[in-house]
Amino acid sequence: MEINSLVDLNKLRTAPELSNSQLKKLLEELEVNICNADWITIGIMAPCDIKAIETLKSISKKYSSLKFGNLDSLHADGSVFLKGNQKTGNVFVRSENGLGEGILITCQYDKDVQESNTFGPLPLDFFIISF
Repeated sequence: MEINSLVDLNKLRTAPELSNSQLKKLLEELEVNICNADWITIGIMAPCDIKAIETLKSISKKYSSLKFGNLDSLHADGSVFLKGNQKTGNVFVRSENGLGEGILITCQYDKDVQESNTFGPLPLDFFIISF
């Protein structure tokens, strides 16, 4: 499957391998959506809690407006799903088998007029890669 825009990721269960040009294009598209959102939630499907937390930290490093608490107290065994909420700063992690791997970003809006949009799954190293 060819990945040309964020919408192309929606049918996938796990993040695909992407070329540098695809990564750059998707990041540009994602940043427009993030900038237009009032706040975001982040879902991370990872093989372990440490990888999920590292991934969340990489996103927070890229976007200084994302602040999350209690990361040192998070723990779950095996494959995990981590969810971070920019609005509250809360982060939760749970064990969950059968998931793929990747990052899901949901752009949220304070007004009900606009529907939230989820983008991903993006590769776990998506926010670490430099161009």
